[in-house]
Amino acid sequence: MRLGPGLLDQIGDIASGELGRDILLVTDPGMLATGIVERAEAALSAAGVKVTRFSDVKADPPEDIVLAAAEAAKGRDAVIGLGGGSSLDVAKLAALLAANGGTLAAAYGVGNAKGPRLPLMLIPTTAGTGSEVTPISIVTTGAAEKMGVVSPVILPDIALLDPELTLGLPAHVTAATGIDAMVHAIEAYASASPNNNPVSRSLAKEALTLMGAALERAVFTPDDMAARSDMLLGSLLAGQAFANSPVAAVHALAYPIGGHYKVPHGLSNALILPHVLRFNAVTAPNPYAELAPYAFPGLKGLQGQEGAAAFAEALADLSKKTGLQQGLNEVGITRDALPMLARDAMNQTRLLVNNPRDVTEADALAIYEAAF
Repeated sequence: MRLGPGLLDQIGDIASGELGRDILLVTDPGMLATGIVERAEAALSAAGVKVTRFSDVKADPPEDIVLAAAEAAKGRDAVIGLGGGSSLDVAKLAALLAANGGTLAAAYGVGNAKGPRLPLMLIPTTAGTGSEVTPISIVTTGAAEKMGVVSPVILPDIALLDPELTLGLPAHVTAATGIDAMVHAIEAYASASPNNNPVSRSLAKEALTLMGAALERAVFTPDDMAARSDMLLGSLLAGQAFANSPVAAVHALAYPIGGHYKVPHGLSNALILPHVLRFNAVTAPNPYAELAPYAFPGLKGLQGQEGAAAFAEALADLSKKTGLQQGLNEVGITRDALPMLARDAMNQTRLLVNNPRDVTEADALAIYEAAF
């Protein structure tokens, strides 16, 4: 991992020395308007690196986009992903499929993706997904359902974090992606996975310490480079935490919202987060009470149900203060759609198994009702 302002302009030297001289750059149309893609290409070209651009990535990328990127990566020396989590996820799978000759369908699930893969560098432009350090890539299959490829094979060779790349983010994107990263840390810490361990919990606590102090500064003082750096580092640490100790019901219930209504992933998580925490805290309050003072120092000393409830309220208040929508009804979801969302959430067994409290379809519906 490399972190620091201005690192984008050094990627030519890094790539030519560690990746190769024929690169596929994976990004999305929105990034083209920022000038960042052109800066990256200029730095690569100046170092004698040939660049081919793939810029067709969509949010919640469908299978056809992944397969097109993999085809474009064939014959290249390496892949660079530049952008938000969707671009990074597509870059991971392009590097894998271009080299191993396998199919995307065979890679779905935990541990099914096999190497080799092309050398890979990931450069996030949001402080949210942590995709630059996770062995996970999420793909939209069919109309709305999501599938995951989970394997250490798709961990990148280089994660390059340049806080300058996040300076132009709109406030609502900074807020939503920041809360997304906080969700990663929270769910990793409280996960019922047998992989939950002292290292992942330490990473989660450090991530929340950084992001709890920096998120509002990044939203309301957008040129604060220290805040932007802390958000990027916090997002990375949260990514490392949930790469070890997987996420749970917040993500499971957020995925149908994004799949059916194209609500950005970070906002989907923010809408669901406090309601899932309140549900979980009925039987498992202690992890949330323990975490609370790392993100919100004023909650120090609260324990059990009191601490968990205060944590959920503080997170809901943070979402509101940073300008995010507060109800599912505010993002185009109608009440009669809630049963369908609950049914779809039950398909996310890979995630629900990690939740500290069992979630039934009736429970999921009640959570959506509370979030409405």
